[in-house]
Amino acid sequence: MQTVQFISVTPEQLKNQIIEGVKSQLEDLKKFYQPKEPKKYLTRAEVSKMLSVDISTVHNLTKRNVLEKYQIGGRCLYLRSQVENSIVKVNN
Repeated sequence: MQTVQFISVTPEQLKNQIIEGVKSQLEDLKKFYQPKEPKKYLTRAEVSKMLSVDISTVHNLTKRNVLEKYQIGGRCLYLRSQVENSIVKVNN
C-alpha cells in the first residue's frame, strides 16, 4: 500500500479539486450519453395535420406502405419518427 502526502494543500482545497474533477468528468459523459426519449405516437388526425394532408391521404400512404401503422384496440397510431423519416428529399 502506498501513502500519499499532500503538502501545502488544505483539506478544503483538496475537496474542491476533487469536486471540480468529478464535475468535469460528468460534463464529458453528458456529451455522449443522452437519456432516451419515449416513443411518440400520433393519431391519423395528427399525422394529417403534421403533413398538411387529408386523412384519406394518410390512409392511402398507409395502404401503399409509405407509412407504417400500429394498432391498439380500434385506434391506428403512427410512430412520429417513422413519419418524419418517410419524408424524402426530391432532387430536381
